[in-house]
Amino acid sequence: MNKKAERLKKAPVRVAEVAPELAHRVPPGQTITERFPILHEGDVPKYDLSTWTLRIFGEVAEERIFTFEELMALPQTKQVNDIHCVTRWSKLDTEWEGIRFIDLLPLLGVHADAKYVMIHADENYDTNLPLEDLLLDNVMLAHSFDGEPLTDKHGWPLRLVVPHLYFWKSAKWIRGIEFMKEDRPGFWERNGFHNYADPFREQRFSGETIDIPEDEWVHKEFD
Repeated sequence: MNKKAERLKKAPVRVAEVAPELAHRVPPGQTITERFPILHEGDVPKYDLSTWTLRIFGEVAEERIFTFEELMALPQTKQVNDIHCVTRWSKLDTEWEGIRFIDLLPLLGVHADAKYVMIHADENYDTNLPLEDLLLDNVMLAHSFDGEPLTDKHGWPLRLVVPHLYFWKSAKWIRGIEFMKEDRPGFWERNGFHNYADPFREQRFSGETIDIPEDEWVHKEFD
């Protein structure tokens, strides 16, 4: 698992041609898929929603715990986004429903000097983002996809959706949001992946400007 970045760099590239009318929406080196590849490390967790919680902590006035019921009582938003995976697939016009991060933020008492966020998720996963990136109006904590509740394999009951970054930043199965003064790397970032992950700049891995992951998603499970 820890050598995944090195393995992806060395693998061959098999990228399909993108139609000219879609080229502005598809980052370099990506292939469009109509299906939804399932990629993750570790087991798929199962939850009892009566005990599931989302913890807010770090640089906040007071730590807070949300139940799923409390999150569902907040304003809900539907949005359509293109998403892009570091393993070279892109899926266009995906529909999500959930709580926009900017709608949740006023409830959290975040300190003014908090500039970064660590998203904590099962199984033993975390990923880091600048707080300003989470304040875009299309970033959300999603519970539904394509009009239906998320499947377990796609992150039920709650996942982050950050459309403008490679999709490993959109962590599945999130359980905690930690606000931080200073940045620190998350799981994949500690294991050779880029700290920021802009698809249109091909920020796939750390230490390189142009990187070569494989199309391993073709061989994975799909929804």
